[in-house]
Amino acid sequence: MEEEKKVIISGIDIPFMDLVVLLIKLALAAIPALIVIFAFFSLMSAVFGGMFNLFMFRM
Repeated sequence: MEEEKKVIISGIDIPFMDLVVLLIKLALAAIPALIVIFAFFSLMSAVFGGMFNLFMFRM
């Protein structure tokens, strides 16, 4: 049986400008993801809103 190996990270040395570039890329990548999530929830809202509206306010 293989023995488990543990890894302990004691510190991370990232230059400041590399960290800034990484965070800017992360922020820019979040914009299309939010658009996709918004579109999905809009579609679900329209579908379920239309379904539940069929059963309400009948005269």
